[in-house]
Formats: sequence, structure tokens, C-alpha cells
Amino acid sequence: MNTLEVLYKTDYAIVQMNRGKVNAINFEMVQDLRDIFYELGKNDTVKGVILTGKPHYFSAGLDLIELYGYDKSQIQDFFVSFGALYLELVQFKKPFISAITGHSPAGGCVLAVTSDNRYMAEGDTYVIGLNEVAVNIQISQNLTEVYAYWMGDGLAHRYILSGKLLSGKEALAAGLVDELVPLENVVLRAETQMHHYMQADQEILRNTKAKLRKHLWDKLDLKAENSLREASELWWKPEIRAKMKAYMESFSSRKNQ
Repeated sequence: MNTLEVLYKTDYAIVQMNRGKVNAINFEMVQDLRDIFYELGKNDTVKGVILTGKPHYFSAGLDLIELYGYDKSQIQDFFVSFGALYLELVQFKKPFISAITGHSPAGGCVLAVTSDNRYMAEGDTYVIGLNEVAVNIQISQNLTEVYAYWMGDGLAHRYILSGKLLSGKEALAAGLVDELVPLENVVLRAETQMHHYMQADQEILRNTKAKLRKHLWDKLDLKAENSLREASELWWKPEIRAKMKAYMESFSSRKNQ
């Protein structure tokens, strides 16, 4: 796998996203994540999974520069695969923790909210949240359900419509993250919680997780074809393409300075 590194511990695994400086999500990374979580879900020696990133970035979200160059078939495949990954992670049966090592906007937050616990690096510059409206990407109904699951309908409604990115302190207050810890201790904190989970009877733990999430799962569209089709179609709207192009040109100019 070119975009991930996997470290196997005694009873759990740590999956580190490893794609460039900011872990921008492309089709290859989505496929790699789907493959590894499928493998870890089937592996009886792995009783839990920690997902993490690099220092300062969990994931900066979708790789808009690469995705902008996809043709209609490729972008449709991307959205279908990303939507499937999201549902697979939401329904992952084993203990699953996100060690958020910095920024986690948009697609990075999509991955993080599927986990059972989220420990985030403290620091005023790091942000997390679903800012899809602000960057002109159609959010799915499934994603709104999980956001509301953690922070409540009212806050989720206001934050999603405004495209708000939350500071760590705001995310903690909203219930989006469990705890803020120094950057160098984020993975260690996740491992401490995983060790706690490992002390429980694993069948009881998985059964309990399923019971806690049943009402959420009942709300999810397990096919989600309409919202995915909607997202891929809106991707080609001329004014949205123009804004994406302007963003890329702005990014390139900053990078060359």
C-alpha cells in the first residue's frame, strides 16, 4: 500500500496515513483504507484499530488538485468508493480510535467521525469539521447523521450550513473530540484507551458497540446512490469548476512564493 503504513501491536494495529505532507485523500488512498480495514476486520489477532496521520496533519481532506483532473467516470468512481469507505468505517465492529495529529477538515473529519474515540492534538491553529458547503462539495445525508450523532442535531445543523471549521477547544466543547493532548502524545493517548478496551471481553465489547450504534445505523442509507450521484453531478457545475480552478491557482502561487 503506497498511502498507508501499518504497525501491528500485540492485539491491535495502528494505521498511519502517509501520503505527502498533508495526507490529501485521492482514489488510491480510499482504496488502500478500504482494503486494510477489511483485512483488519477479518484478522482475529487484531482486536482494535487506531487511525492516525502525520505531525500537524491527520488529513487535509480531499486532494482537490488531483480530483479536478478526473474525468466523469473517475469522479463517479471516487465518490462511490469514498462513500463506501465511510459506511464501512461507521459499521466497523471492533474498537476504532482516531489519533488526530493536527488539521482534520472536510474529508479528514469524515474519516475521524466514524471512530469510537477521537483524541486531537492541542493547539490554536489545528481545525476539524465538515466545511463541505464552504468548499462547494455536496455533503451526503449519511454524513450529516453521524455529525449529529456526536454533537446533536442543533449544532450539527448550524455548523454544517455555515461550513464552520472548529478549533480543538470548540470541537471538545461540542463533543466532536474526546480530549485534547500534546501533539507528541496523541497516539500514546489513543493506545492507552485501546489497552483499556483490550481488557474487556471482546464479544461483549463488540455487541455493546453494535447496540450503542443501532439507532445510527438504522438512519443510514446503506446504498446512498442518490447522494453520491448528486455529488458527482454537482462536481461538474461550471461555477463550481471555476471556483476550484481559482483555488488551485491560488494554492500554486502560494506554493511557488
